[in-house]
Amino acid sequence: MDILDLFKKGGPAMWPLLVLSVLSVSVIFERLWFWLRILSQEKQVVERVLDAAIDSWEIATEIAQKATDQPIGRFLYAPLRLQKSDAETFKLALESTAAEEIAGMRRGEKLLESVIALSPLLGLLGTVLGLIQSLRAIKIGDLGTESTAGVTTGIGESLISTASGLIVAIVTLVFYRLFQSFAVNQVKVFNKAGNDLELLYRQSPPGFKKRELVFITESPKELTHPIENPVTSSESEQENES
Repeated sequence: MDILDLFKKGGPAMWPLLVLSVLSVSVIFERLWFWLRILSQEKQVVERVLDAAIDSWEIATEIAQKATDQPIGRFLYAPLRLQKSDAETFKLALESTAAEEIAGMRRGEKLLESVIALSPLLGLLGTVLGLIQSLRAIKIGDLGTESTAGVTTGIGESLISTASGLIVAIVTLVFYRLFQSFAVNQVKVFNKAGNDLELLYRQSPPGFKKRELVFITESPKELTHPIENPVTSSESEQENES
């Protein structure tokens, strides 16, 4: 029995299940590509921006601007692009951008939730409709005869839609939880990167010039000056007057 025969025997509920499965698969592949691209590059972007910010905020801004195709790049670039900002404005830019980016990472989750909820119900509906159709053909006088054999077959075929709905829901649920774990981990990554960048900003904001310490290497002997004896100096003055 091939897939096409199972689909036909599953009844009318198989068509909405097919639509839900196509929507689920499309979202899953799109999110997989999205997360694969993020997780493979974000660590490098954060390290480059933070290392550059230690020496030059201008270079850090350029690096973050080039990485704006990534959520972490847009997150780090948001406070750096401000012309004039204090510590509070810097922190507010980080927080608002983080909330926006995290919300964007959860795109498609509502659709996956709908597929998880609807698929088992549609499968159960298909089974109920199949049972109604099968039991409708039974007559009281046919009980125990060979004419009821087809009813048993019909009941078995009606369970195909339930199994299909459960399969769609389970597969979708696995990837839904996986994407949720990625989003939760991104909250931690954004918090750490934002805290490190804010700490660097508070230590040396843009326009702050680091002072070079000049160490005195002269010996104590060179720094000491001879002190005249007051008694000797007064006696010499009296001799000169006489």
